[in-house]
Amino acid sequence: MLRDKINDAVKDAMRAKDSARLGTLRMVNSAIKNADIEARTGKGPLSDEDLLAVMQKMIKQRQESVELYVKGGREELAAVERTEIGVIQSFMPQQLSDDEMKAAIAAAISETGAAGIKDMGKVIGALKAKFTGRMDFGKASAAVKAALAG
Repeated sequence: MLRDKINDAVKDAMRAKDSARLGTLRMVNSAIKNADIEARTGKGPLSDEDLLAVMQKMIKQRQESVELYVKGGREELAAVERTEIGVIQSFMPQQLSDDEMKAAIAAAISETGAAGIKDMGKVIGALKAKFTGRMDFGKASAAVKAALAG
């Protein structure tokens, strides 16, 4: 399970006295616990897919921060964010290449029978069901829109 891998990594970082990695892993654990609390409606702990979605969101937040720091001339803060992104990505599955993403989008469009832009939600839903954590849905959304538009 993903939780166990993260907890083992926390212990390893503590033993290695790697404070940067340890801080990031503790932040990931905190985000996971917050997501557990939000989802506490009678069901058990979040699944690995749900955890991947939480971690994908954390990566996206840090990427946005990097852009802002670089624009503001704060390269040292951008470097910290990049380090955190690297730690979080080490727990993510391999991302799909652009060609694999295009093939997955084409398959999802044919599976859902999408005919136009108004069916974009169905296609994105199908992609999220299969590729959570393995696809950048920001890019995928633009690609789906282009494919459905013409």
